[in-house]
Amino acid sequence: MTNFDLIVKNATLPDGRRGMDILCKDGFISDIGLNIDAKANQVIDAEGYLVSPPFIDPHFHMDATLSLGTPRLNISGTLLEGIELWGELKPVQSIDDIIKRALKYCDLAISMGIGAIRSHVDICDDELKGVEALLEVRKTVAPYLDLQLVAFPQDGLFRSASAVGNLNRALDMGVEIVGGIPHFERTMDDGTESVRYLCELAAKRGLMVDMHCDESDDPMSRHIEALAYHTKRLSLQGMVTGSHLTSMHSMDNYYASKLIPLIAESGVHVIPNPLINIMLQGRHDTFPKRRGLTRVSELKEAGVTIGFGSDCMMDPWYSLGKADMLEVAAMGLHVGQLSSRAEMKWCFDAVTVNSAKIMGLEHYELQKNGRANMVLLQARNKIEAVRLKANRLLVIRDGKLIAQNDPVTTKLFMGGRPNLLNPADYETS
Repeated sequence: MTNFDLIVKNATLPDGRRGMDILCKDGFISDIGLNIDAKANQVIDAEGYLVSPPFIDPHFHMDATLSLGTPRLNISGTLLEGIELWGELKPVQSIDDIIKRALKYCDLAISMGIGAIRSHVDICDDELKGVEALLEVRKTVAPYLDLQLVAFPQDGLFRSASAVGNLNRALDMGVEIVGGIPHFERTMDDGTESVRYLCELAAKRGLMVDMHCDESDDPMSRHIEALAYHTKRLSLQGMVTGSHLTSMHSMDNYYASKLIPLIAESGVHVIPNPLINIMLQGRHDTFPKRRGLTRVSELKEAGVTIGFGSDCMMDPWYSLGKADMLEVAAMGLHVGQLSSRAEMKWCFDAVTVNSAKIMGLEHYELQKNGRANMVLLQARNKIEAVRLKANRLLVIRDGKLIAQNDPVTTKLFMGGRPNLLNPADYETS
């Protein structure tokens, strides 16, 4: 009889199957089934709780994380002041500062069950301090976390004099995804031209594209249309992502009815960032006040692959956060009014399987021959996990335990009634 490295017994899987055993050996899942008779070096009883593949954060800014208050705070709370503040921080921070903050964040992310992060790294710094720092961080955390890096021209590809050269240098150094920010160029025409240049560069190098696109309240910011066009023209289907797309919340319905099928036809993925979009957008509105999230429901119904990102934590743009992708999913659910049972389950997928697809992660799902990466949640199904922002009891990587959190319980001192409350006992079907 084969001696396995790990068996997780009596697990509930994301697809609803209960009482399942997960057998792991050499970093992969050897089998999943009911009451499997097998031996292992370590056996974990899931006690009927949900076992999920790791959470995925497909959009983050690790070079800025945990920098809150340096050199000052964002008083207006706007995107543009955040960019201005980041411009003040870049010259005074060191490579070691970025590494220290990023590693601290990665430790937190791992403890919260995140198994992969796609981080944009600003290349509008001629020293490329962020690039050098995050390449080192990527190497350090590789045993515990998959980290993808996007070469991101924060100050504009053409607006910043050295951005084109710096972006190419960053790609040569090992950054693997082409980024952009067309709505921040000096003119609409420059923005459109930047989309063309960046897509052609990615096609030439055989790389993926992830572009900050139309992160604006301006309904005329329509660079996603150009991104969809060049994606299809260059046969980049499935390799291109439009992040944010917040201008779509302000577009007239007729134009959106044309645009959404074009996005679906092109195979462009979409990453809204619910926490940050709801915080930064609509700042110039009085009332009624726009929500700031792109048209998630309509894009989803058109067949577009959508993954929710967290974007920021304690930095020039966002002063909150705790690396909790279930908090991100819950915000997306509320702002997007995704309240049906199927939609709530989909919000869990938006921070797991959908985002893994966007990032091109292989052997991700919990299935035979998949990687033995998983999270034991103190919840009994996907809706329960989102509702509770469920506690991560165990985090497993390559069949090995790498993080553990104590169960959340509350003792009640009231006579004649049950005195131990577990949030997961309030199960929903």
